[in-house]
Parts: sequence; C-alpha cells; structure tokens
Amino acid sequence: MRGRVAATVAGFGGLLLVVCLVAPLVGSTPISLARAFDRSIPYADNVDAQIFFVARLPRVVAGALVGAALATAGAVLQALFRNPLAAPETLGVSAGAALGAILAITFASEARFGPLAPVPLASLVGALSAMTVVYLLARSTRRPLSTSVLLLAGVALNAFISAMILFVQYLADFTQTYRAVRWLIGDLDVGAMGPIVASLPVLLSAALLILWLPSALNLLSVDADAAAARGVHVIRVQRMAFVGASLATAAAVSLSGPVAFVGIIVPHLVRLVVGVDHRVVLPAAALFGATFLVLCDLVARTLLNPVELPVGIVTAILGGPFFLWLLVRKR
Repeated sequence: MRGRVAATVAGFGGLLLVVCLVAPLVGSTPISLARAFDRSIPYADNVDAQIFFVARLPRVVAGALVGAALATAGAVLQALFRNPLAAPETLGVSAGAALGAILAITFASEARFGPLAPVPLASLVGALSAMTVVYLLARSTRRPLSTSVLLLAGVALNAFISAMILFVQYLADFTQTYRAVRWLIGDLDVGAMGPIVASLPVLLSAALLILWLPSALNLLSVDADAAAARGVHVIRVQRMAFVGASLATAAAVSLSGPVAFVGIIVPHLVRLVVGVDHRVVLPAAALFGATFLVLCDLVARTLLNPVELPVGIVTAILGGPFFLWLLVRKR
C-alpha cells in the first residue's frame, strides 16, 4: 500500500509541479522568468516581476490550494454520505460563505481589518457560521450523525441563504451588484499573497482532521454498522469528516468564491485511475484537484485573450455535462 501511495503522490505531484511552473509564464503578456528574478532591475521598473509576483503567482498558488481543498472535501463527503453526487456545496457552507461575501461587498467594502480584506474575512465567517448551524441540527451525543438530517439541513440552509443573497443584492447599487455577481461565479484573481496566508490556518486544520480518516472512510463508505463492528468509532469519524470537509470548503470559498463542480468531478476522475481506496484517493484528489483548477484558470485567462474569464465559468462548462453523465450512469 505504501508503494501505491508513493507512486500516486509522485505521479500526480509531478504533474502538479509541471503545471505550476508553466502556468505563471503563460498569459496575454509574455514575460521572462530570468528578468522577473533579476534583482539588478528596480522592482518599480521591472514589469516582468510585477506581472509574475502580483498578477500570476498568487493566482496559481490560490488555484492549487482551492482545487486541492474542494476536491478533497468532495471525496470525503461522498464517502460520508455514501453518495457519488455529494459535493462541497451540499451542506450550505458555500452558501454561507457567499452570503458573508455579499454582505461585505454591499455594506463594508471599504472596511479594513489589519492586513485582511473584508470580503475574504466575511466569507470565511459566513462559511463557519453555516457549518455550525448544520452541525448543531444534526449532532447527537450518543448516536452517529444523521446523514439525512445533514442533507436536509444543507438543502434548507441553501434555500434560505439564497433568498437572503437576493434580498441584499436588491438593496445594492449597480457597482456592488456587479462585484457580487462576479464573486459568485468564482474567480482566482486574488492579487496578493495576503488572503492566501490568512486562509492557511483553516486549510491546515482541515488537513490535520482529514489525515486521520482514510482507513475509516473505506469502511464508513460501505456501511456505518459494519464500520462500527470492525472497531471504527463512527461518531468521531463522522464528526471529523464533516468538520474537516467543511473547513476545507470554507477556506477555499473565501479565496475564490464558490467555484462549482471541482468537488464532484475530480474525485470521480481520480477513482477511475487509482481505484476506491481512500488511502490513495485522498492524496490523489488533492494533487489532481490542484492541477485541474490551475489548468482551468489557465484556460480562463487565455481563451478570450486579452479578456480574462472567471474560472467558475470554465469549471461549470466542464462540470455540467460530467454531472449529467454521472447521473445517467448511476441511474
């Protein structure tokens, strides 16, 4: 098994490395990597360095982190719900993040919280609030989490928050509505490393929780009673899976907005290659999710050059037909 994991990490990790090295060099304006790192040229006069370090490198790093987080969260939730159509959007966390961001865009776009911009911070707070509400509705001190209650709570919360978003947009002016719609599509134009650094504690917390799950998820994805009979602490594993996936989703959406379909496309593509063992699926999903979203963003930046599309448009165009194919195949 260690050999399979090592081979998977080496293969998908090598692909991610190549994509991340090439992506910052491609765009509407060609740049020289040697000139970008040439310290003899003042930064104010070095256009290549400005494009590389401000416009492209943060975007590639954000794409890799968001893709890895959403793909891993999708794989965990599909095992938790034993449902191949489960995705990070299922539990209302993305909707909570969207509501927080829309409130910040409409009412607090000029506020500052130290180095943190208001929109990513409000998005993260909204996502964590939604996660807390859903968890409190579904938790029990002595019984496993009810996946049915989780799903129903997520659906109800999604509907309620969507109504609140429409109400806030109705109160906004044209400029605020345009910013809100663009954010809701999903975009990786972070513009600096500050939001990425701010999201790292949440991402690392999610990673630490998910690292304990692979073997237990193999049993839990089959049947909770069978997992308990084989020594799995079902309540603890379910809570760790729910919180880990929700934290990963919250951090990802705070960076990019609700980028659709990554959490459902990537886990299924990975399983076609490496099988269904979560000890292999989870690292493969993280690495390929990062690669997939960086490539989608590269397409978004260059397809209608010099116009840049939000990456959410590209993932939706790819994900819609894939979702329908998956639905027909599973039926």
